[in-house]
Amino acid sequence: MIAVVEDEDAPVFAIAVAAELAGMHPQTLRQYDRIGLVVPGRTRGGSRRYSPRNIEQLREVARLSADGMSLPAIARLLDLEDEVRMLRRRVMELEGALRAERQNRPGVRIFAAGATGVVPVTGGRRIRRSTEVVLWRPGVREE
Repeated sequence: MIAVVEDEDAPVFAIAVAAELAGMHPQTLRQYDRIGLVVPGRTRGGSRRYSPRNIEQLREVARLSADGMSLPAIARLLDLEDEVRMLRRRVMELEGALRAERQNRPGVRIFAAGATGVVPVTGGRRIRRSTEVVLWRPGVREE
């Protein structure tokens, strides 16, 4: 029976199961943990628990190692992949916040301050940067 895990980072597999899923010896997994290459979660008792993402990382380490890549280079690659994943998650959060902000502020206006005073800028109007300063007031709504 194969367990279906929805959270890729959920530490669910004991070392023997993780080694079998990754096609490696458990001692190899212990070594990778010691050098910080693939670091599993731990139970309260200290036992290693591997997530589905850890299993994928172990398989990737095996492929890259077989292709001749050094373990330090693989470690750097895995770190960069983690960073990219985190940054993508953050971009999605920020895009969601921006969408929500735009929906909550339909009346926000842009103003330009120049020699003639402060005037609202209509959509599509180009501002002469040499003579006017553009201000954005997020708290101001059309009335």
